[in-house]
Amino acid sequence: MTESSAGRINVAFIGLIVAVATIGGFMFGYDSGVINGTQEGLDKAFNLSELGTGLNVGAILIGCAAGAFLAGRLSDLIGRRAVMMIAAVLFIVSALAAGAAGSSAVFILARIVGGLGVGAASVLAPVYISEVVPANIRGRLSSIQQIMIITGLTGAFFANYALAHSAGGSLGTLWGGYPAWRWMFWLQVIPASIYFITLLLIPESPRYLMLKGREAEAEGVLTKLFGADTARDTVRDIRASLAIDHHRPKFSDLRDPATGKIRPVLWAGIMIAVFQQFVGINIVFYYGAVLWRSVGFSENDALITNIISGVVSIAACILALFAIDKIGRKPLLLIGSIGMAVTLSLMAYAFSTASVGADGGLSMSPGIGKLAFISALAYSAFFNFS
Repeated sequence: MTESSAGRINVAFIGLIVAVATIGGFMFGYDSGVINGTQEGLDKAFNLSELGTGLNVGAILIGCAAGAFLAGRLSDLIGRRAVMMIAAVLFIVSALAAGAAGSSAVFILARIVGGLGVGAASVLAPVYISEVVPANIRGRLSSIQQIMIITGLTGAFFANYALAHSAGGSLGTLWGGYPAWRWMFWLQVIPASIYFITLLLIPESPRYLMLKGREAEAEGVLTKLFGADTARDTVRDIRASLAIDHHRPKFSDLRDPATGKIRPVLWAGIMIAVFQQFVGINIVFYYGAVLWRSVGFSENDALITNIISGVVSIAACILALFAIDKIGRKPLLLIGSIGMAVTLSLMAYAFSTASVGADGGLSMSPGIGKLAFISALAYSAFFNFS
């Protein structure tokens, strides 16, 4: 559909904006998932202890926290698109440095840099989408971000499998005489570069432009999105919203003025966010290949298992996208919590029955192995559904 001078929505342009913005979600997932399958290479290259492996694998989360914390304020200063472009550059720098790292310290620093990009992209992509798309489809389009995160994870799993398969293992040699595990990081440069280039094709957020007094530019963007009539109305609405929203947020706002206590809804939000991490999903995201190899899977089969888990997770996200407006947010959380508790209990039982061989490796009976595998897939599905 082409743009109209009156009030018809420019669907193609909105589609382009959403597609580009959600590449940030894809990069979030890819940068998080690429580590899954490289641990053997890291251990050999840097002679890591178990603690060292954990630090190298988890370093990205330090950057994530800092990037998410800084992104909002920075985007108010220089713009949403500008910060997303910085995130794309951070992804590229991190991928190149992580793949080339000659020491654990350099690798950790590279992953922290990538984490800054992950944190920024994860915060700004949904914000940007919400500020440029029609209100009646805003929630659904913003939810695509989660699907793209899981798609990025699965993309990383698939790329890692393809590289390891081509090289005969993650330690096998590929192009330039470098091992496959290093190319697993370098390959990330391709989607990161696509993200940066496509960001040049989309406009800055109209709300940010209005915030900076660039009203004519904001109206121009809105006209291209919704037509002239709707653009004028939207500019007026944003102007009124900014006039009301003149209060600069403070930590004291977190207290209920009537009771002087922290608002209950804040505690609820914090606890949901905390337990979202404590349920253990990062074990699957970061250590899936290690987990399955520990119970006798070959490296090839362990990487294939990662891909299957990613595909199941994508399907669960898509199902949630259609279910969320029908059954509500809270029921989804309850269903997911109960489902994860049951499937994690089954996984714990399966692994508790495993026997330890002379080489220190675990082994399971075929039936228990199937139980562990199916429980792990179901666990990932429940997490991503909720």
